[in-house]
Amino acid sequence: MKRARPYNREVALDAAVNLFWTKGYHATSLKDLEAALQMKPGSIYAAFSSKQALYLEALERYFEKSRNGFRQEIESVASPLDGLSDYLVQLARTRSQEPQGQACMLVRTLLDTTSTDAVIAEKANAYLEQIQTEFAAAFDRAREIGEIAANADSRRLAHRYQASINALRIELHRGFDQAEITVLAQDMVDELQRLRVSPAAAERETLA
Repeated sequence: MKRARPYNREVALDAAVNLFWTKGYHATSLKDLEAALQMKPGSIYAAFSSKQALYLEALERYFEKSRNGFRQEIESVASPLDGLSDYLVQLARTRSQEPQGQACMLVRTLLDTTSTDAVIAEKANAYLEQIQTEFAAAFDRAREIGEIAANADSRRLAHRYQASINALRIELHRGFDQAEITVLAQDMVDELQRLRVSPAAAERETLA
């Protein structure tokens, strides 16, 4: 009997992320999965048990990659505000890096499954909350080192920042010219940098 070709789970999950990110959960067929993962239906179900389970693993992989990418950006700079700004600029350049789909996979999942698959929708929403918490931590650090006002609401700023990222990704997905996307990202960066307080003002707040 011919033995099934061995598969690499990491490679298969990366392929699943790209496919699901491009087509969405419901529009992805078993035939699509066979072609993308280069696996037979029986092997796919043996490895992942169901389409839903595979999607949840792919979604987690996307989330971890996104969160780790943001953490690396923030940890590579001394200024949290600069790190947050650089992340927006890098995001605006993703057209060539991620041609398969620019809109956030988590947001697309939420829109695609809220009324059809509560398990997947709840997981996507939880991941979005965790990413917003990462943003809030960056604003907390900016407040602690005196980059932004001592009374700044980091959770509120994180919510606004996440909304800006989602808007930027949607504009990327719509296919606007790269120059327009760059200008939009710069406007967002300028808004972010306006939160910065001068060293003298930060010192006065500390002494108050």
